[in-house]
Amino acid sequence: QVQLVDSGGGLVQAGGSLRLSCAASGGIFSINAMAWYRQAPGKLRELVAAITSGGSTNYADSVKGRFTISRDNAKNTVYLQMNSLKPEDTAVYYCNAEVVAVTGYLEGWGQGTLVTVSS
Repeated sequence: QVQLVDSGGGLVQAGGSLRLSCAASGGIFSINAMAWYRQAPGKLRELVAAITSGGSTNYADSVKGRFTISRDNAKNTVYLQMNSLKPEDTAVYYCNAEVVAVTGYLEGWGQGTLVTVSS
């Protein structure tokens, strides 16, 4: 059974940094794209950053130049380095992965990790 476990959230002051991690496990053959989404209170979930298996990346305009997504294919892990954090970055962050597993293809989600940025 495929599981995605994300971690690294917390409380940080504006201008600070956090690094999120998400590890996938459980009968995985390969992982295609991996991504981070976020959902702030009262708002829809939005894409923050994505990375292909080959390392190509794309970012939401609101985080370009501040956030960096990376992955370690050997560890089935994706990271999100967040710098120069702003109060508007406050949200629950979820990792997402397109997984090819023993049970077939599936899109997995982490349980979410809360990031709170104080002003």
